Amino acid sequence: MPLSEHEQRMLEQMERALYAEDPKFASALEGNGLRTYTRRRVYQAVAGFLAGIALLMAGMVAQLIWVSVVGFLVMLGCAVLAVTGWRKAPKPGEQPQGAARRQARPKRSMMDRIEQRWQRRRDEQGH
Repeated sequence: MPLSEHEQRMLEQMERALYAEDPKFASALEGNGLRTYTRRRVYQAVAGFLAGIALLMAGMVAQLIWVSVVGFLVMLGCAVLAVTGWRKAPKPGEQPQGAARRQARPKRSMMDRIEQRWQRRRDEQGH
């Protein structure tokens, strides 16, 4: 559910006030925390992937199929986590996805234009 115009203005005012009061804290909240979190998540997934390889090899050496299957599943899960974490990570200098959603005014104006066209067509047809 998108924010109303008034709510967006209030949010922008609160953000400006936060930057004015404590710019260091505001910049820490902006995107670096998310980037650090996703980077840490990717590193953990890579470590898990390596542990999965170790389990796979250990199961093959010990001739225990279930250990190899568990190792493969760990590798698969960690690979998925690493790829999804890497794709979600904001690039340096890029705004987090939440900030990009807040500034979605061009999309709203486009939707307004579409709605206006729809209303005009309905009015012209006499409905």
